[in-house]
Amino acid sequence: MNRRDLLKTEIAHVDITAFDSTPIIESYGRMAFQARNLASAGRIYRRMIADRDCSIILCLAGSLFSAGLKAAVRDLVRYDMVDAVVSTGAIVVDQDFFEALGFRHYRGTPFIDDELLRKNMIDRIYDTFIDEEELRVCDRTVGMIADSLPPRPYSSREFIRELGRYLEREKKGEGSLILECHRKAVPIFVPAFSDCSAGFGLVEHQHKRGKAAMVTIDSARDFLELTRVKIEAGETGLVMIGGGVPKNFAQDIVVAADILEENPSMHRYAIQITVADERDGALSGSTLKEAHSWGKVDDVYEQMVYAEATLALPLLASYVYHGGDWKQRKPKAYADFLEEGGQ
Repeated sequence: MNRRDLLKTEIAHVDITAFDSTPIIESYGRMAFQARNLASAGRIYRRMIADRDCSIILCLAGSLFSAGLKAAVRDLVRYDMVDAVVSTGAIVVDQDFFEALGFRHYRGTPFIDDELLRKNMIDRIYDTFIDEEELRVCDRTVGMIADSLPPRPYSSREFIRELGRYLEREKKGEGSLILECHRKAVPIFVPAFSDCSAGFGLVEHQHKRGKAAMVTIDSARDFLELTRVKIEAGETGLVMIGGGVPKNFAQDIVVAADILEENPSMHRYAIQITVADERDGALSGSTLKEAHSWGKVDDVYEQMVYAEATLALPLLASYVYHGGDWKQRKPKAYADFLEEGGQ
């Protein structure tokens, strides 16, 4: 089996506008277990969207875009159902920017000789294959963009918007989250930015610079910028797919704003889709009720959904899209607010 055989069938991204999940979500609401929880999460998300004072922060973790969820998330941004994104670097760079450059993820199988994949420079994400040589191009492109910028510390949000500007300038990436967020002025934050292809590109950039001035990523600046969004927004809601660093980062801005003596409110709304367990005390499985004890999330409109994202997110996203509440919602443009020196 050669590379051509292995990299043959592309992953297709689900289109939430092409089907209306409202009947099934409403039916779920009359059921039990995670079906009822998903219906509850859908109602809370629609409440967030209908609340004109609420700014919505979307948190992303896991291999979501490589699995076919890119268009679903992009459309949440396109139709004004998201005001800021907090994500892992893998989703934003290795998956979204990677595809924006013209590369693709491919249908594979977990039942394969991984040594065969390694020899063919093919990386595996469970049942999905990626061309490692194309990932190296993605790495080098990030490094090239860093080389072109004035050498100074950047927040990940600033640097990712430069990726968006690059895609627009080069006329690439139609349909990508980065380009959509750039056009809509929706900030993307990646708190652990070096943990992805961006890290490899920045390592190359900094290695070439030696002791000269260079581009760096300031994670504290990330924290401050998202905290400023919280202070400006006032009322906020969280939509969390997966957990990890994005989940904690977004929740912690309430505490940060309190430390800055801004008297913030807790996140008024919060939903999370996860398969993680809370019993070992790990963050990804920690419940939203637990977050309430830290003063991060209010306990009135919150819902945990224990489900796998490729099953649950398309149903949830289609439900809120076809609900139509977003049609009366105005973009917040927090990326422009931050670039204008928002305080």
